[in-house]
Amino acid sequence: MDIFTQSIIREDPTIGVFLITTLCSLAFGAVVALVYIMQNKRSKTMAIALVVMPAIVQAIIMLVSGNIGAGVAVAGAFNLVRFRSAPGNAKDIGYIFFAMVIGFIAGMGFLLFAAIFIVVVGATLFITVSLVMEQTETRILRIVLPESLDFNGLFDDVFEKYAKNVNLNKVRTTNMGSLYELSYSLQLNNAGEVKAFIDELRCRNGNLNVLLSQKSDDTDDL
Repeated sequence: MDIFTQSIIREDPTIGVFLITTLCSLAFGAVVALVYIMQNKRSKTMAIALVVMPAIVQAIIMLVSGNIGAGVAVAGAFNLVRFRSAPGNAKDIGYIFFAMVIGFIAGMGFLLFAAIFIVVVGATLFITVSLVMEQTETRILRIVLPESLDFNGLFDDVFEKYAKNVNLNKVRTTNMGSLYELSYSLQLNNAGEVKAFIDELRCRNGNLNVLLSQKSDDTDDL
């Protein structure tokens, strides 16, 4: 039987067919993970899951003898476990279902169709994410300053010099009300000017704490 063009559910799969299909599924998962890593630098554990997910789903489909209903129920339960402890980013969920569908196709024995699906959908995901996602990384800036300072407009000229798309997200008091903590989201004009940027901020806030970090919250969380 040609496992690349015919469905293996028409007969019980042999050990050889199962092994070849599993190896192909792992290769497919590696391609999906590579596309994901090129678009996401933060979640290496998610990339590892994408490598093995098609093989896991494929094994489930093969072992339930092509019963798609049972396969979907079991594989879907496994895949949604990832989002019990971490917020479900819409883009991550898209990759999850991408890997699941590849596993379904491979589990049915259509390995050539699975490869074509990866090329078409993978290229679409890569191009779409590249066009939609921000090219400049958004940062979180937290500045502590004494309550005696009026923070309205205090850093405007510094922001104009070093950053863009600056938004004041949160203001709170700390240290029994003697300090203010301002939280901004912004994009740096030049990542090489971080030290100069922070030094100028420190000159304005009395040399109190200034923290510049990666953006910690995604606006597209589900």
